[in-house]
Amino acid sequence: MNSQHSALDPAAAQPDTAALDDEYEHSPVPADRRKSLWTVSAVWFGFPMILTNAVPGGVVVAMLGFWRGMAAIAAANLVMIVYVGILSHRAGSTGESFSLQATRTFGRAGYIVAAAFLATIVVGWFAFNTGATGATLHQAFGWHERLVAVLAGLGFIALTYLGIKALSWLGAVAAPLFVVAGVTALVIVAGDHDLGAVFSYEGVGGASTLTFGAAVSTIMATFADSGTMTADFTRWSKNGRQAVLATISAFPVASVVAQVTGGLVVAAGAIAAPAVTGGDFLPILTGEHSGVLNVLAAVFVFVNLGSVCSHCLYNGALGWSHLTGRTMRLMTIVLGLVGTAAALAGVWDHFLDWLVILSVFVPPLGGVLIADQFFARGGRAAMDRRATVAVRPTAFGAWAIGAGAAAVAHWSAPQLSDAVTGLVVAVLAYAVLERCVPAPTP
Repeated sequence: MNSQHSALDPAAAQPDTAALDDEYEHSPVPADRRKSLWTVSAVWFGFPMILTNAVPGGVVVAMLGFWRGMAAIAAANLVMIVYVGILSHRAGSTGESFSLQATRTFGRAGYIVAAAFLATIVVGWFAFNTGATGATLHQAFGWHERLVAVLAGLGFIALTYLGIKALSWLGAVAAPLFVVAGVTALVIVAGDHDLGAVFSYEGVGGASTLTFGAAVSTIMATFADSGTMTADFTRWSKNGRQAVLATISAFPVASVVAQVTGGLVVAAGAIAAPAVTGGDFLPILTGEHSGVLNVLAAVFVFVNLGSVCSHCLYNGALGWSHLTGRTMRLMTIVLGLVGTAAALAGVWDHFLDWLVILSVFVPPLGGVLIADQFFARGGRAAMDRRATVAVRPTAFGAWAIGAGAAAVAHWSAPQLSDAVTGLVVAVLAYAVLERCVPAPTP
């Protein structure tokens, strides 16, 4: 940890954190502290393979029909691997977190806006999934919703507190458990439904309820924020190539498994209200009233949603630790408690509205980070040598133009993907602005 921030680290000498690894909140991860491809892949692989990622997969298939829904899932994941892969390669090459990447692009003062925005958004995801844990187990077993949410929130905080190692351990368990739960659900569905009929499933929403472009945005929005903050995970890779390989384990592999599973149970006719609940297959596991299945379902919910909560809280805590000069572990406790309180307030009820906000504002931000690598004045080599300015107007201008284009696409051209539109327009806007707007003074 560099000297600039070590004096601001109140927990640096505390014995309770002395046995835990340094999370490098304020500096790049040193080469000798990087982790294996397996470890970083486990971190990313266990993140998208979650129940809440099966939900939008099911919604898209319900609205578009099986084949068009699968095509939207494929298109969104192809965009995500390019998008997240480029950002990951940079992180693996430099060891820099999202906040450090944003400082290079938006400026040492300007990065505060970008980092605070995304670091807060992911805490919202923590709150959403913590609340969903309580609600899901209440619906399945009648457990006390608020008490479960509080206990789950405290457990997820404890996991995140352990750092990147715990995320890899959790991912190594959560992903196989999802496969077991998903296959079990499909086997149960096959006993009452003809799985061969899924290929002719035409959907329930009609052609006008959801366009193909909007479906792509819905899929992308689920991981647009943490995907943009991928550097927080892939900075631990030994190099850029391994960072990209770790990202591929998430997009398309883990993400597609979750979304296709949700789409299959919907297309098989096993979900009562697929346009609303999407591919949530948990009721299928608990509907048989089997003791073994109930235990599997309960463990699955805690581990699966615990994975996404811990990853999101890690993103948020790392971002806010850099913003405040504090440690990741201190911010994990503070933000985790705030997120748990938000879960009790019912923030998780606004899932679809949340996805719209993310698809409009987040991909353009990531587009600016990507564009800065390729279109900065003088090219990538010059970017590495340039002085860090206070604020880079071209970055904020391109972000605003991209978000504006995404909003226009969302409201006026629904056949387009607002997420992809905002991403592409932000990249092009940055390329133009870097050549037209005078360079800021360091």
